Amino acid sequence: MLRKLRPAVIAAVALTAALALTSCSSGGTASGGDKGTDLAKVDGKGKTLSVWVMNGDLSQKTVDAINVKFEKATGAKVKVQIQQWDGITTKLNTALAGSSAPDVVDVGNTQVASYAASGGLADLTSYKSQLEQGQTWLGGLVDPATIDGKLYGVPSFAGDRAVVYNKKMWAEAGITTTPTTYDEFTADLDKIKAKNTATNFSPIYVPGQQWYVGVQFVWDAGGEIAAKHGSSWKAGFSSAAAQKGLKQFKEFQNSYSTAASRTLNTDVPDQDAVFANGQTSALMTTSAHITKIIGQNAALKDEIGTFPLPGISGKNQPVMLGGSVWSVAQKSKQKDLAAAWTRIAASPEIQNDYVFGTDNWIPNSEQGIKKAQNSGLNDQAKGFFTAALRSKATPAAANWATIEGDKTMEQFFQSIVTGTDVSDAAAKTDAHIETTLNSK
Repeated sequence: MLRKLRPAVIAAVALTAALALTSCSSGGTASGGDKGTDLAKVDGKGKTLSVWVMNGDLSQKTVDAINVKFEKATGAKVKVQIQQWDGITTKLNTALAGSSAPDVVDVGNTQVASYAASGGLADLTSYKSQLEQGQTWLGGLVDPATIDGKLYGVPSFAGDRAVVYNKKMWAEAGITTTPTTYDEFTADLDKIKAKNTATNFSPIYVPGQQWYVGVQFVWDAGGEIAAKHGSSWKAGFSSAAAQKGLKQFKEFQNSYSTAASRTLNTDVPDQDAVFANGQTSALMTTSAHITKIIGQNAALKDEIGTFPLPGISGKNQPVMLGGSVWSVAQKSKQKDLAAAWTRIAASPEIQNDYVFGTDNWIPNSEQGIKKAQNSGLNDQAKGFFTAALRSKATPAAANWATIEGDKTMEQFFQSIVTGTDVSDAAAKTDAHIETTLNSK
């Protein structure tokens, strides 16, 4: 499996670090719970629930708050084990297949389908309405946890990308408000470009291999990476909508990032250094990179703002959401009790007071985000929370990790911005995606 950065978010109080997560996906089989079970009244007296939490996800304070409410409601005890990211895929697969599987596991949102495909996760569909608790979960969290219409994961928290910009540099170009439409955005970038004429300067630095940005243009135009039709996956870059989005991304990248960036990714040169050194006025990145930028140039501490990238569609572009969900092991002998724990972990109270209020993550629902917005977010937080209201994730296919691992996406988007015929590049990439996702 390929590990990728899980985007972190910034709340009004503090910056948080980005976490690593593994990216995988697909469908699977598992048995659900009893539709007649009231999760608010599960009796757990004399029982102990085993919960695996990934290191760096939720704080001890948040986990303790969940456990206190759970123990009071059920009478059961909780045994929490903190797991490390290194080697977690093998460890969790082994545990889920064994006779002593944990009851509840903390899983990266794009990992769910992989574990479900192996039969390791329980189908939680029968509990869904009780788990939602009247909330509308973020699409980028719940969609990859929903396989063939069945729910295998309950959203825990989210992180995403937004435009991170230098407020002082924008003000010097005469820009005093953040753009809310694509035309306003490009007009602002044109002003930045006119004000800063150095050949190594980008109004917004977007390397050609930064496919997380490129795919937003595809989604904004109505295209998809791939979708499941019956029992098979069909790649989507050759569709008319995707072709439109790819051409729009090429025009955007070629117009506002340096020519040298077309064959690069975000690491060499380090995009944070590019921003910190004043060689760009903006990046499309996660909030953790704000911390890194300030670490390289402390003078920027109060000069950084954020906003979601406006789409040509007239809405904000859909962002790729990272984050975690809670899944229940298929071999758990306490599925009702496990579902009762996840219900508390996903509850509006825990989400607002702890997931957002303590840990500074984006909460798991639209209602949670709006409540956080109403509480007052600083300029470095606003863009990430607003962007998350329109979100997506990579295809929920068990073999998606292979596509990320062989750098298909980086190579594809680089080919687009460097001038390869869009339809030819899409046809070649679609063929590879379909072969990979449909392989047994």
